[in-house]
Amino acid sequence: MKIQSIMLAGILLLAQSCGHHAEVENNPGEAKAPVRVHVSDFAFTSEPFPDAQTRADVDPNNYKGIQAIDIAIFAADQQVYAATQLKDVTTTYTTFGEFECSLPMGTYTMVAVARNKGEGDVFTITSPTQAAYTSDRARETFCCTQNITVSSTEPVDISPVMSRVMARFQLVSTDQMPSNAATIRTTYGAGSKSFNPTTGLATDDDGFTVTNTAHANTAGVLDVFSIVFLAANEETMPVTVEALDANQSVLISKTLPAVHFKRNQITKATGAMFTPGSSSFTFLLDTDWLPQENITF
Repeated sequence: MKIQSIMLAGILLLAQSCGHHAEVENNPGEAKAPVRVHVSDFAFTSEPFPDAQTRADVDPNNYKGIQAIDIAIFAADQQVYAATQLKDVTTTYTTFGEFECSLPMGTYTMVAVARNKGEGDVFTITSPTQAAYTSDRARETFCCTQNITVSSTEPVDISPVMSRVMARFQLVSTDQMPSNAATIRTTYGAGSKSFNPTTGLATDDDGFTVTNTAHANTAGVLDVFSIVFLAANEETMPVTVEALDANQSVLISKTLPAVHFKRNQITKATGAMFTPGSSSFTFLLDTDWLPQENITF
């Protein structure tokens, strides 16, 4: 098997980031302590496995899987600090991954999320048990929660560990895509685009739909993927894939009745997507992602 480990470790620094943030209001005379989080370099290692693609070590600055980092801190049910840094928007930070806030003495819960992003994404953290992509699609996501205790004015340095918590579905056609196919609509019979940062599991199991632009390679072969949060570490569900034309009319529809998913892994379905009457797909659980893969910061 191939093990890939993503670790983000760093020295916690005093310099406060310039990310957009909401922080507990200042109360004159109230003693506070600085709470500091720093994300430094990503270290990538990999080992080959049977039936899995081998990938060389990747420079962390070129890793596209993480484009945003969100931090939210809660006192009971009240959010007292929130910040988002976007990797490609330097106005949201001084150094990507450095966060600092000041908190009064007390006990808090921090939610940390590292995620991919795309144009139009809307992502929210509303509590230690509720986070969601409320726009079209979910993204590759790492997360964790951690308790914070501020008992004096001494700085509190935090090194939480984030794990990848979603699954990926990849569809590869073995026949040519029709020229009038404009989009591919994938409907999950279960799972969600929202998740519990504390458990990493979906907050509902109602399913959802994702629409991708229908791009094919030079041989006319379609290769699309989307992300799903599961209600358990492993889950089996029906997945319906439809090819639509520019008017959103269905050209062809295929339902895969029992697709097996596992968190932090890729389920790849290969078959004749565009051939009428054909419903035979080969499934492979690609262990290019593994449950042991973590982000440390």
